[in-house]
Amino acid sequence: MTLPPVALTCGEPAGIGPEITVKAWQALRNGHPFFWIGDVRHLPTGTQVTKITHPAEAASVFATALPVLHLPFDGPRMAGALCPSHARDVIKSIELAVSFTQADDALAVSTNPINKKALKDGAGFTYPGHTEFLAALGGVKSVVMMLASAQLRVVPATIHIPLSDVPAALTKKTLEACIRVTHQSLQNDFGIASPRIAVAGLNPHAGEGGAMGVEDANTIAPVIAALQAEGMDLRGPLPADTMFHERARQSYDVAICMYHDQALIPIKTLDFDRGVNVTLGLPFVRTSPDHGTALDIAGTDLANPTSLIEALKLATEMGRKRFASESI
Repeated sequence: MTLPPVALTCGEPAGIGPEITVKAWQALRNGHPFFWIGDVRHLPTGTQVTKITHPAEAASVFATALPVLHLPFDGPRMAGALCPSHARDVIKSIELAVSFTQADDALAVSTNPINKKALKDGAGFTYPGHTEFLAALGGVKSVVMMLASAQLRVVPATIHIPLSDVPAALTKKTLEACIRVTHQSLQNDFGIASPRIAVAGLNPHAGEGGAMGVEDANTIAPVIAALQAEGMDLRGPLPADTMFHERARQSYDVAICMYHDQALIPIKTLDFDRGVNVTLGLPFVRTSPDHGTALDIAGTDLANPTSLIEALKLATEMGRKRFASESI
């Protein structure tokens, strides 16, 4: 069976999305196809484009032109200059990508970066970001953020909250849900039959027997023990300062971390350009580049497309594995 293409959203038109999209197509044009949902006028001048009306048309033109499902915006793009009137169509691009994927007309969703303030100002967007909006579109409440590269996969159990709020937010229930979603996704989307999961401690030295905090023993360890009893391959809580050297990374498939920077600092240090943001727990595959709109360099042709290229490649790999797992 021929698999459908990946749906790529336009993201914020004033940012680097249009130019990295074209660079990604140029790099991947001999591989699995994707199509871009946006206004053709927003792409760099001279881009080889074929307008399509349905994702099924993308494969036949992908080698010679970027397939675009044309979505007319209210006005042209000005690189680096946010335009509130574009907000509703940016949102519509995401909605279309999800609807195509849910209908099996697209293999996965990959998203270019958005500007949340522009969406709020122009369309009253009430979601904190892509992740929460995609969860709502998918009809799920519990989703997990993963940052993935060839060298490391990390999942922060808590995300965009002050460090002082982490201990209260880190409950047995939320940590268990995070581990379960991650474990299932590694099986279904990454093709790892028996995932090996390393779980970081919250405090220095994983609490050192309570001398440096009690959360490791009272919250994290009981969750690990309960899931180990179910047969999951878990280790921890582990001191975070010894989890990310090369030999340690070879012993697990993903590291569950307790807060944002504990997870993101190691992967961005190891593989800054190739990190991909993956949303786990959705009823469809979603990836995105691990960077923002970069308004300051938009239109200069300086934007590095590597993270988007990796996001599209990973979306294809995950989409294929999920399709295979759901077909069994």
